[in-house]
Amino acid sequence: MTRLLQDVIDRVRNWPAERQEDAARLLLDLEAQQNNTYRLTPEQVREVKDIQKQLRDGAMPFATDEEMAALWKKCSP
Repeated sequence: MTRLLQDVIDRVRNWPAERQEDAARLLLDLEAQQNNTYRLTPEQVREVKDIQKQLRDGAMPFATDEEMAALWKKCSP
């Protein structure tokens, strides 16, 4: 175990139980990601980077709260 991880775990022991559960879930998510074999293709990576650049440059707007609410309503059973 690295020193940094040990230091954090020592501090987490003093957190409220609910917060410790949050930390445990995050670590479990990281563990699950480590075992995930899915990888983006080089083309998908380029597409993601292009979209990120467009968002940063303001060329692609974020969805409004109303648009997101409509999407969730449409996707909900």
